[in-house]
Amino acid sequence: MTGKIETRLNALGLELPEASAPVANYVPFAIAGSLVFISGQLPLKDGKLLFTGKVGEATTIDEAVLAAQQSALNIIAQVKAACNGDLDRVKRVVKLGGFVAAGAEFAVHPKIINGASDLMVEVFGDAGRHARAAVGCPSLPLDAPVEVEAIIEIA
Repeated sequence: MTGKIETRLNALGLELPEASAPVANYVPFAIAGSLVFISGQLPLKDGKLLFTGKVGEATTIDEAVLAAQQSALNIIAQVKAACNGDLDRVKRVVKLGGFVAAGAEFAVHPKIINGASDLMVEVFGDAGRHARAAVGCPSLPLDAPVEVEAIIEIA
C-alpha cells in the first residue's frame, strides 16, 4: 500500500532514488530521539552528478536550482531509509543547511537553496516548512555545485 507522501511524490512526477551510500567515513543519517540528521547530499542521480563546477561559472543559476532539488530528493530517500520505507512517519522538516560552491562575488545563494526548500514544501506541505541556512563556499566534494543537509523529525 502506498502512503500519503509516496502518493504525493507520484502526483508531482518525482521519483525517489535509492538512498546512496556514503563516500567517506560517515553514516548517511543518524537518529537521535525523534530527530533524523541527514548527512550532506549532493545532486547525484543514477550515481552521477547532474552538474559540476561553481555556480555562475561552470553551472548556471537554473542548473544549480535543479541540483538543489535533486539534493532534496536524495534527502527524502535517506529519510525513507531511516524510517524503514515509511515516509508518512515524517512529522516535520526542521532545518535545511545548503551550501553553494561559487565565487566571492556571487550573492544569490538563497535563490539556489530555494530549490530544496520549495521541494520540501511541495512534498510535505506545511510540515515541509523549515529553518534554513544558505552558505557560499569555494568548493564542494566531487566538484558539486550544491550540497544540502537536513534535520527531520519523525514519529
